[in-house]
Amino acid sequence: MENLKLVQRIVLSLFIVFSSVFAIGQNGINKVFTFLELSNSSRITALGGNMSSIHDDDVSLVLSNPSYISDSLHQNLALNYTNYFSGINYAFATYSHTINKIGSFAATVQYLNYGTFQETDIYGNTLGKFNAYDMAVVIGWGRELHPGFTIGANAKFIYSDLYLQNSNGVAVDFAASYYNDDKYFSTTLAVRNAGRQLDPYTGGNPEPLPFDVQLGVSKRLMHVPLRFSFLVHHLHKWDIRYQDASDIEVDPLTGEIIEEKKLSEFSDKLMRHIVIGAELSPSRSFSLRLGYNYQRRQEMVVPTKLSTVGFSWGFGFRIKKLYFSYSRSAYHLAGSPNVITLTTDIGDFIK
Repeated sequence: MENLKLVQRIVLSLFIVFSSVFAIGQNGINKVFTFLELSNSSRITALGGNMSSIHDDDVSLVLSNPSYISDSLHQNLALNYTNYFSGINYAFATYSHTINKIGSFAATVQYLNYGTFQETDIYGNTLGKFNAYDMAVVIGWGRELHPGFTIGANAKFIYSDLYLQNSNGVAVDFAASYYNDDKYFSTTLAVRNAGRQLDPYTGGNPEPLPFDVQLGVSKRLMHVPLRFSFLVHHLHKWDIRYQDASDIEVDPLTGEIIEEKKLSEFSDKLMRHIVIGAELSPSRSFSLRLGYNYQRRQEMVVPTKLSTVGFSWGFGFRIKKLYFSYSRSAYHLAGSPNVITLTTDIGDFIK
């Protein structure tokens, strides 16, 4: 009965969050604090997305999926570093701790550094140098309501320093998961980055955060060490295509716009919501990963160039008490970020 009442309160809270988010026009193009959408794990990056429903006690996954915060992750630590584009770097650090009779928690610090810039006046005279960065401090909590059914939430405190323009805000994540380890199956429904910009950069009305509703599914084959992962994002909005004027086809004779076929339009809109990943783990100490992000490829590919834009890959291996993961995701011909994640159980060293 207590669990049922708790679920009812959670559903009511999610309804209130949805109502407030939609009321402020979350479907707008302009968003702030978009660094919250970045993947915090090389494993997730290799699988092509930014959230995973995989249930196997990986502490690097709980920032995007707090429903898997549990006592099995007690004293686990994850450190992540990404060499992004043009001197931009970002890093994450996540630590999980369980307090008896209170619950299981995970604390994360995420930091994105835009690099060092040279300041000049209108005449080109050098005035000095400055830095710009975004950061967030996240406190997560998770709980098992029933064997195989878990819930969790994150509270995010966000700060952005873009030299003379600063901003801050708050956001929350909610996640609920079902898993069946005997059948190697798990699924997660997550509401991410529901919140508000408290102090806008330039005054006036606050801008929307990168709100998202996601559904993740993970299934490992029974007799083959191969796991498939699916992520469906932006469930709250059907058409997430970027309309580029250069993509519009015009009849060279009549000058009329050539309408896209209905089936082709439907398929394109559907596939932009889906990210597909696969992970081959011949042993507990080694894994190979591959992912495909259709939306990323459609938006970033150069049609006249052969490339792997939209694809991602990576691997992970264990060395004694440390687990090392590496991934590389093809965003554009201009380059592909390198992501490194290190996870360990601090308790093993204390013992």
